Amino acid sequence: MTTKEILEQAREAKTVINAADEQTKNLALQLMASHLEAETEKILAANREDMEQAKGKISDVMLDRLLLTEERIAGMAQGIRELIALPDPAGRVIRSITRPNGMVIEKTAIPLGVIAIIYESRPNVTSDAAALCIKSGNACVLRSGKEAWKSARAVVDAMQKGLVEAGLPKGSVSLIEDTTRQSSTELMKAVGYVDLLIPRGGAGLIQACVDQAKVPCIQTGTGICHVYVDGAADLEKALAIIENAKTSRPSVCNAEEVCLVHKDIAGTFLPMLKKRLADDRAAAGAVPVELRLCPRAAAIIDGTPAGENDFDTEFLDYILAVKVVDSVEDAVAHIAAHSSGHSEAIVTEDAAATEYFIRRVDSAAVYVNVSTRFTDGGEFGLGCEMGISTQKLHARGPMGLEELCTYKYIIRGDGQIR
Repeated sequence: MTTKEILEQAREAKTVINAADEQTKNLALQLMASHLEAETEKILAANREDMEQAKGKISDVMLDRLLLTEERIAGMAQGIRELIALPDPAGRVIRSITRPNGMVIEKTAIPLGVIAIIYESRPNVTSDAAALCIKSGNACVLRSGKEAWKSARAVVDAMQKGLVEAGLPKGSVSLIEDTTRQSSTELMKAVGYVDLLIPRGGAGLIQACVDQAKVPCIQTGTGICHVYVDGAADLEKALAIIENAKTSRPSVCNAEEVCLVHKDIAGTFLPMLKKRLADDRAAAGAVPVELRLCPRAAAIIDGTPAGENDFDTEFLDYILAVKVVDSVEDAVAHIAAHSSGHSEAIVTEDAAATEYFIRRVDSAAVYVNVSTRFTDGGEFGLGCEMGISTQKLHARGPMGLEELCTYKYIIRGDGQIR
């Protein structure tokens, strides 16, 4: 099918899915999860083809994002089932006002309509996005990157079987067949078909959507995330947080990319950091983290001199930019100049420094003595997520069910006239 035909199918499907009751949507989710598990072997076979074609073309870290296993597919199915227990966001009365003339005005949540998602090499996004759309009553149009397309096709085929069994249109979840830039451009300009476009990928994809989209677009994902180690930090706590934020899964948007260290503890802490992230990991056979150091940090430990763009780069790899700063004020100023507005953390035992940091850092998620890796719909109790919004309208941070709704006013009366 052409991209336009798929969009027309989704527009037709949205009138049914938008009006579906909670019981029908939950049944669809249950059946979608069951079909995912039932077709595990077919999905894994498709993923093996994608992996084979991607080898040598993308990094090992990105290959891990592309890889599916039985455990990961089971996790995808479980993520769908977890949405069943969450409240239906559509139809919720956000606010009710009774006017002096007896008229009752209800601000009521409703589905957005058709949500299109452009994403790259993460097959799990296929099931997460589809499930969130179905639970919130939206039709979903998925545009996978070519490196993950076979995997996405197998996942969508399985989920569509569940939709049809539940009595919902197959077109409630669709996958774009064209993986060239043309289809992305068509989605960006699909006025009258797409009610919200969500790009999930690198800075280039997101910027292209911002520059070209004629439909409403959410900026998501790019994560130049900072951890600031204050002069009053517990250094062992800081090491554990940074190790987790940088190395637990460096290819995701909530991974740390920049470490800021207060000058008063830099002489003690930076050798500890190098030992933990580079020397100890190399000795254990793990990938050591390359430390890209500002001149002040390089005077204390060995590493790679930081280039002019290293504090503005989402590495998505075992690389960490490190800078020594004079104060919490200096750290906040650096974050303001270089952050992508995703997630930032302070490690400190000082209440005044904490308060200064959380009040002045203007990012979607601000952490105190916690790893940035928690910026995630599941970790926030929202179920799986559609993405991490780094803008302020209409959604910010992990986008769960409520963020996939808009609202309308329903006014009830008994003949009132103005």
